Amino acid sequence: MNQFLWMAVFGFFSLAQAQNTVSGTVTASGKPLEFAVIQLPDLHLETQSDALGNFTFKSIPKGTHKIVFSFVGFETQTQELKMIVALVTVNCELKESIHQMDEVIVSTAFNRLQSENVMKVEHQTAKDLRLKGAATLIEGLATIPGVSQVATGTSIGKPVIRGLSSNRVLVYNQGVRLENQQFGEEHGLGLNDAGIESVEVIKGPASLLYGSDALGGVLYFNPEKFAPTNQMQLNFGQRYFTNTLGSSTTFGYKLSGDHLKFTSRISQNRHSDYQTGRGERVINTRFKELDFKTGFAYTNSSINSVVRYNYNRLNLGIPEGGIAEQTTIKNPAYPSQKVIGQILSWNTISYFGNSKLETDLGYINNDRSELEDSEVPVLRMILKTFNYNVRYHLPSIGKWETILGTQGMFQTNTNLGEEYLIPDATTRDLGVFLTSNFQWKKNTVQAGFRWDRRGVTTIAFGNPGDEGYFQAFNRSFNSFNASAGYKTNVKENMIFRFNLASGFRAPNLAELSSNGVHEGSNRYEIGNSQLKNEQNLQGDLNLEYRNPHFELFANGFYNQLINYIYISPKGTQINGYEAFDYLQSNARLFGGEAGIHLHPHPLDWLHILATFESVTGMKNNGEYLPLIPANKITGNFRIEFKDGKRWKETFASLNTEYVFDQNNPGIFETATRDYNLVNLAFGTVLKLNKSQFDFTFNANNVWNKTYFSHLSRLKGEGIPNLGRTLILGINYYL
Repeated sequence: MNQFLWMAVFGFFSLAQAQNTVSGTVTASGKPLEFAVIQLPDLHLETQSDALGNFTFKSIPKGTHKIVFSFVGFETQTQELKMIVALVTVNCELKESIHQMDEVIVSTAFNRLQSENVMKVEHQTAKDLRLKGAATLIEGLATIPGVSQVATGTSIGKPVIRGLSSNRVLVYNQGVRLENQQFGEEHGLGLNDAGIESVEVIKGPASLLYGSDALGGVLYFNPEKFAPTNQMQLNFGQRYFTNTLGSSTTFGYKLSGDHLKFTSRISQNRHSDYQTGRGERVINTRFKELDFKTGFAYTNSSINSVVRYNYNRLNLGIPEGGIAEQTTIKNPAYPSQKVIGQILSWNTISYFGNSKLETDLGYINNDRSELEDSEVPVLRMILKTFNYNVRYHLPSIGKWETILGTQGMFQTNTNLGEEYLIPDATTRDLGVFLTSNFQWKKNTVQAGFRWDRRGVTTIAFGNPGDEGYFQAFNRSFNSFNASAGYKTNVKENMIFRFNLASGFRAPNLAELSSNGVHEGSNRYEIGNSQLKNEQNLQGDLNLEYRNPHFELFANGFYNQLINYIYISPKGTQINGYEAFDYLQSNARLFGGEAGIHLHPHPLDWLHILATFESVTGMKNNGEYLPLIPANKITGNFRIEFKDGKRWKETFASLNTEYVFDQNNPGIFETATRDYNLVNLAFGTVLKLNKSQFDFTFNANNVWNKTYFSHLSRLKGEGIPNLGRTLILGINYYL
């Protein structure tokens, strides 16, 4: 009944609007191709070709759009769609290719296919990350070359991109900047993988597009797509984890018409304390999470508008007892954190013939409480953030595309608990930028510049000279940044890219104003209100080669940082704790990633992959930077069978991960020994009429290895990482 009611509402809007229609036929070798995927990415529209290869989109706004055709085993194609009349026909002939399908990259300015993009961007679907056996989203991200995590057990993880973390990595979700007190060592990512379609990783300064804090890179999460036009979809998923005796449950519902689209998803995670390779549970690494996402989209002849909302409630333990009481309960003990995050976003694209205006508005509310021995918060901070991002795509002039934009943020931090970690404060951001893209033959150049201003105002708290006293201050930080990139097809199968970009980060409130004991680090930290911007300049080289049976990539980078902020001991004690100051120094990071992919003919079902990643970071005085991941080699042996009648997309894989010694620790770190992990995975898809069942099985750390990751915050207490984990998963689609 509800379905018919929704369809009736959608149908009413369809009748009320003009019908601009795009139709066409997808063929291969001159024959119709059924189930080809056709997308209009900027309109959040997707459909499939029928048995005759035909497809149709209705209610398309007038203007210029990108239309993308893809199908497994065929080369992805993109065409320019000019909607200047009410009915437009677009046909496409796909060519066979065994390469992976090309993806539209939305985290960069011009939303091009990866193969057309000037900047190399890593793209991974959330489904692929889950197939690797990750219990949380951040664990999955750490499997991407160049990406790692600073972990506190299984519940708290912070992303690291090429050795830079915390406020040096910017996170975007639902098209808006995510703010959740990310400066804290015990503050995790705060996102659930359910309801996320994919992630894009920019490895390097992206301040041109995103402003402050994108100095080290950007994680850009794309929400799951709406259902194809005039379809309803249901999805139920369940995973079970043997190590933590944990479960992950999700249920989703989607419904789409010609003009209106709706999606919703509710998910829950529950995990006990994790077990090491020694068979011991690490007390209070347990956590519980509830996540709800919903969204609406509306399209007519002149605009496309999407509203999304995400509510996330996370209750997690703070591990301080080490290996102690052995329990499998899932309710966190004290001390613990309760974090409620809400994200409301609104994306609108208005079309004006040959130009368009794109606007992203976001409101983020992050309510973080720390509990010591009761449900009364000792520390409670509420961070409210409103941000906006407005881009005007100017009319194209020949092969020139240009975007003029402005970006800003208004943020307040309010303390409600007994203790203050940072003061009450207000932050204001304003940035303006211009970027252009020029393409000729097999070459593309992209360049731009940007100016930013950040103002920070704090309110005094406490008495001068006392622990926890915060002096009021009013600071402003200005920065001018630029970037330039060049991409060319050296040969038919070879791509070369070079990018040079600057970035910046204004000091965060903890660095500017701390005055007290940081419980997570067991030290007395003293902020420095006179800190300057961190500024960097990074050069990137990327080379990719593909032929029908062999793929190769190599990335190299050199990153020079000016005024790198770090913490250093004063040589004195306050209240029995060693005192530390925030200081600045110049530093540099360098390294890269490389990989090969073999799929020999005629054994097209066989895939052999290997990657290597390395990063070195040090200050100009020769001291090594902290939180630099060890060098790593991964290997993957995978077989795939996709031609079954009912059992489709069956695969099995063996993955090995060898992590080298880390003998270059930072000033507060110890060296870490090497280790090798072996993981297994199996999956298959069963299709019954219109229903589909996805079955997956993962065995991580098969040999139950006892090991220490260099970026584990529990390493200093002698606590190993996760032992053997078996994961069973099933997803049902209707």
